[in-house]
Amino acid sequence: MSVAQITPARESSIGELAVRRALPTRGRRTVGPWCFLDHLGPATYREDLRYDVAPHPHIGLQTVTWLLEGAMVHRDSLGSEQLIRPGQVNLMSAGDGVVHSEENPGLDHGELHGVQLWLAQPDATRHGAAAFEHLEDPPRIELDHGLATLLVGASMGIASRARPDADGLALELRLARGATPVALETAFEHALLVAEGEVVLGGEAVAPGSLAYLEPGSDVVDLVTHEGAVALLIGGPPFPETVVMWWNFVARSHEEIARAYEAYLKHDERFGEVASALARLEVAPPPWFGSRR
Repeated sequence: MSVAQITPARESSIGELAVRRALPTRGRRTVGPWCFLDHLGPATYREDLRYDVAPHPHIGLQTVTWLLEGAMVHRDSLGSEQLIRPGQVNLMSAGDGVVHSEENPGLDHGELHGVQLWLAQPDATRHGAAAFEHLEDPPRIELDHGLATLLVGASMGIASRARPDADGLALELRLARGATPVALETAFEHALLVAEGEVVLGGEAVAPGSLAYLEPGSDVVDLVTHEGAVALLIGGPPFPETVVMWWNFVARSHEEIARAYEAYLKHDERFGEVASALARLEVAPPPWFGSRR
């Protein structure tokens, strides 16, 4: 086993919340079906810093939200309203179109820390209906020196109940001091995001702020930590299609994105509305929008 590439995350923001964007970056666009990975915070709540994300649209993806600290309320145009706490899997399938918000449930102290991932939906579901699910007690797996929680997919003989539209894996790892082997699917490419602490794999130290990528072919990875760490392991077979992303849309062409943007702009029923006190987000059109035939 060797680390094929360590890619620095890109500093970005979602409203007032600072994030480290590990996918996509210039060095890597996808890992399996995963096309987006944000490391959120850690950030401190204050009366003047709520970290609300107002209603915004999605197409062609599944969002997976996983909190380490804090809480948020998910609302969407399907009528869902769900409080998300640490250790709970929140999964929304956008299909042909959905709008959702992520809102502060009333916190003015404490920390917000977590990750959000997007899985690119395949043709079989990306033009279909939107859906929402929430798992309060995802499967947990004992490791040599730690505990794994299965967000999406299957690992070490255990399968998640969450609906993955593509063959993808997302696994939280809480590692104690020492070396811990973690089984891999040989046909998958994998990547490791460290949320807390430092993990050594293949002789390389990985800390928050970068993504360690592993090529397909390995059936195990040895993770070493000297003081303990929390990390996220993602994976899947290399995605067979070229993904086109702009704003919150995942598609296969600029024209698909332009049509979705136009529908959102016109408040088309394709997206619907969210029962939120926050005004929905608006954005300037994509650069190719005006050149459409």
